[in-house]
Amino acid sequence: MNAATVTRKPYTPKEAIERLRHGDLGAWPVVGALIAIAVVFGSLNEHFLSPENLTNLALQMAATGTISLGIIMVLLLGEIDLSAGSVSGLCAVVMAILSVRQGWNPILAIVVALAAGALVGLLHGIMFTRLRMPSFVVTLAGLIGWQGLLLYLLGEGGIVNLPFDGFVAKLSDTWLPPWLAWFIVALLVLVSGGSSLINRRLRLAAELPVPPAWWTAVKIGGLTVVLAGAVLVMSADRGVPLLLVIFGTLVVAFDLVLRHTAFGRWMYAVGGNVEAARRAGISVTRIRVLAFVLSSTLAAFGGILSASRLSAVNQGSGGSDILLMAIAAAVIGGTSLFGGRGRTYAALLGILVIQSITNGMYLLSVDSSVRYMVTAAVLALAVAIDSLARRGSTP
Repeated sequence: MNAATVTRKPYTPKEAIERLRHGDLGAWPVVGALIAIAVVFGSLNEHFLSPENLTNLALQMAATGTISLGIIMVLLLGEIDLSAGSVSGLCAVVMAILSVRQGWNPILAIVVALAAGALVGLLHGIMFTRLRMPSFVVTLAGLIGWQGLLLYLLGEGGIVNLPFDGFVAKLSDTWLPPWLAWFIVALLVLVSGGSSLINRRLRLAAELPVPPAWWTAVKIGGLTVVLAGAVLVMSADRGVPLLLVIFGTLVVAFDLVLRHTAFGRWMYAVGGNVEAARRAGISVTRIRVLAFVLSSTLAAFGGILSASRLSAVNQGSGGSDILLMAIAAAVIGGTSLFGGRGRTYAALLGILVIQSITNGMYLLSVDSSVRYMVTAAVLALAVAIDSLARRGSTP
């Protein structure tokens, strides 16, 4: 086995139908869920599909989605990170203390906070790989310990307010001008289309199977419609929020890393079969440590984005249901709990489902107890689909 064997090859529509018959549903259940959510809540409350509410939805999903993106790195290995919420809050507190109480430059404070998150992930990875401690235990201890450190750093005041006109707060209060939003859409479509055409030409030159040209055109056209529709809707309100662009950039960047680099292939290989990956010469220990480092670093960044929206950090930062929503988003988006399967777009799709349900229930003034039960049901359904898909793909 080599690293190339774990990459996903392009397949034709006929092969895609065959994969569906064998239980590999891909993102279709999530797409169907989003359509159902839009129809149900849109019919119950006319404000749900308004440009203002959809723009707020885009703002709400960025921070938790970024944390979910980090959790995907660990889930791909078949492991779990229960400390992501506490790490996000702790690193946000570090950033706030340095920038507000110590008077540091906000950008330097953010860099230090991200470095702190990376060190936390490194510690978790070493404990997991060197001490052979289960990831569940390591990160559960982290959840408790880092929350305690957060409370210690905040002290008796329990809160640090960020300047409303400061750099950090402006991250969530910056909106792209229409020309820039459309430029980004055009750039994404051109890059995606160009990448597909180049990949198609290279595979043809290597006499490898490729999907028909019309299928590639349909995929590019679908991407164009989705992106253009999002820009049109949000431009009818305040515009495209910078937070959404940051989150989207992270999703695309990590997707490219996972699909087009040796590191990404090794991640899937280790998650799919640890022993086979080790025999193929892959440094399993290094991959596992890097996965935990990425998870905690992205959790730290998600905490900073959350602090930007609130313009403050407090004793509840990183707490409440943030961790559960981040894990649920990753799983609902299609990342397998068993490792070896999933893409970064799972964070985007999954958090969109979670936040849409939460947002719609808030608009309907539904009690929190019902919201938690509905979210639990959606999560259970996603795990059931994953289990059935895994069973169907087993020879």
